[in-house]
Amino acid sequence: MSGPPPSPAPAPAAVRRPASGVRRPHTVGAGRRTGLVLLLTGLAGRLASFRLTVDDRRLLRNPAYRPPCDLSPVVSCGSVMSSPQGSLFGFPDMLLGLGAFAAVAALGVAAFTGGLWLTLGAGALAGVVFVHWLIVQSLYELNKLCSYCAVVRVVTTALFWYVAVHCLDRGLVPAPRLVREVVRDTHGMLLGAWYALLAVLVLTRFWSYWSTLP
Repeated sequence: MSGPPPSPAPAPAAVRRPASGVRRPHTVGAGRRTGLVLLLTGLAGRLASFRLTVDDRRLLRNPAYRPPCDLSPVVSCGSVMSSPQGSLFGFPDMLLGLGAFAAVAALGVAAFTGGLWLTLGAGALAGVVFVHWLIVQSLYELNKLCSYCAVVRVVTTALFWYVAVHCLDRGLVPAPRLVREVVRDTHGMLLGAWYALLAVLVLTRFWSYWSTLP
């Protein structure tokens, strides 16, 4: 007598495919472009801050000392450093740059989590607001320019912008898709346009001086 028929083999489990249109979460980390910007802006900002710190100490020791960036009656770092705006928090502003830009350079070669990116973005936002306040003070209150300060302001603006672009592109900051795409595709032009606007302000503010140069 034959035994019961063998049980049919179980059917293989169906492989579940991700539904189309479902957005996979991004792996949050420093891309090569953003990491390089962080590293370069951090190094450049720290170098300019260090140079300003050295000149500030020499000015304290010898009020007659003339910093190398005192190039003309308008481009005068010494006048800016010795002004009240040069020590807004009770100590020289460049000390903020020494610490902040060192941290930025270190973060540029490290991997991040989303929370750290947002923290860096908040710090960069505070920095860019502060340096633009200093720009207004330099142009319309002190009537002086500082070349080393200009380096700090340029790299701080670039730092903030590229961190903002990174956060938008990775979805860390909520924004409409159209805004993300426009910022991602035109971020270089937008930053260049902002620099051009600042250059026009400097040019027009001191035109009476620039026009006398040979």
